[in-house]
Amino acid sequence: MKNSLKIVKLRRMKLKPGWLLLLSIAAGVLSVPIDRNGGNQEPKEEVPEENMDTGLYYDRYLREVIEVLETDPHFREKLQTANTEDIKNGRLSKELDLVSHHVRTRLDELKRQEVSRLRMLLKAKLDSTNTQSVQMDHASLLKQFEHLDPHNQNTFEAKDLELLISTATKDLENYDAERHEEFKRYEMLKEHERREYLKGLDQEKREKEEKRMQELKEKHRQHPKVNAPGSVAQLREVWEETDGLDPQEFNPKTFFKLHDTNEDGVLDEQELEALFTKELEKVYDPKNEEDDMMEMEEERLRMREHVMRNVDTNKDRLVSLEEFLKSTEKKEFNNPKEWETLDTEPVYTEEELQRFEAELRDKEEELKRRAETLRQEQELLKERGKALEAQRREYQQAVLEMSQRQKEQQAADGQPPAGPNGELQFQPQTQKPEDKEAKAPAEQQAEAQNSLPAEPPQNLPLHT
Repeated sequence: MKNSLKIVKLRRMKLKPGWLLLLSIAAGVLSVPIDRNGGNQEPKEEVPEENMDTGLYYDRYLREVIEVLETDPHFREKLQTANTEDIKNGRLSKELDLVSHHVRTRLDELKRQEVSRLRMLLKAKLDSTNTQSVQMDHASLLKQFEHLDPHNQNTFEAKDLELLISTATKDLENYDAERHEEFKRYEMLKEHERREYLKGLDQEKREKEEKRMQELKEKHRQHPKVNAPGSVAQLREVWEETDGLDPQEFNPKTFFKLHDTNEDGVLDEQELEALFTKELEKVYDPKNEEDDMMEMEEERLRMREHVMRNVDTNKDRLVSLEEFLKSTEKKEFNNPKEWETLDTEPVYTEEELQRFEAELRDKEEELKRRAETLRQEQELLKERGKALEAQRREYQQAVLEMSQRQKEQQAADGQPPAGPNGELQFQPQTQKPEDKEAKAPAEQQAEAQNSLPAEPPQNLPLHT
């Protein structure tokens, strides 16, 4: 069976840049496990795969496109039989025209979602640079993103798949270099903080602390000899201590099959890095103060790159059985150079450290300027808040005085008092005693008239 490129390698790995195959994430599928023993072997229990991240800013779009393509039987079959060159030169992208309609519809939807996400990123970037008033030309701005066709923002075409493959391949090829650069900055920051810490101590404490740090550094260097990765000594050690086999019976072909854990016929970068665990444990122990686990991961990356340079002859970031067996025939396999660990020489020069510290100072000054600007703006907001509060109180006082004067004026004019909203309030008034006495005769006369019988009706016929 030809070596198919599998996206499963991406999902099984934790976020460690560069552990991917050169093109596995480009357009791979979940490969069907090979039944090497025919139909007699009991089916293995499936292990749930982790949802892994490549670290690329378009990682989600990449994975979703691959997952949709996996659902099409035709595309899946073509991918399993494709070689590295077919994927790299874009031939596989042409097969997109033959996938089913519902797959194309779903891919169109994914692309529209990605374009919408990129538009939001562009708007956020422009907003952060205080250029909100600038009219955005999305078609022009989208050209800076290389993983999709910016001229067609609605449908997913063969060109989109080709661009996605080539961009992901290029970005992942540069990932290891970026990791090395990040590690160098980490080491320079650590040294910078060490020097700043020592500056804050008096002479006696500084000398004592420098002595302690030097002792820790020397203790770290006193580790057993590290075998060169990929050498016969290193592989025999894994064969004996990890696999539990007789070192005298070491067999490269058997070793390869033992460590091809997913049985796909190749050793990927993750499977290779697993071989270096025993060597790394000689140098690094998480319980020791003098051992830095960030340095251990950098050491692991260096070991994997060393093996790939010497074994991966076709540069597809995979080690086939044929490549592995050929590497065992080289002179370096039996007589390798001594492996130099990170503690042998610094990863940066003094000049690089000085430039880094100058950069830190510039950033610190910029942060101070921003903090001062924010402080001034905060003070200004406080003053404005106080002024607004004073205005509010003056307004309330003016309203109260106006309401009081209005009530006094209404009382002087004999008008009913006004309510809280200016409405008139009518209230029954009690009569004075003298008014009651004056009005009593008139009321008695009215009651007397009401008690008289009514006059008989006029001009009615008489009855005998």
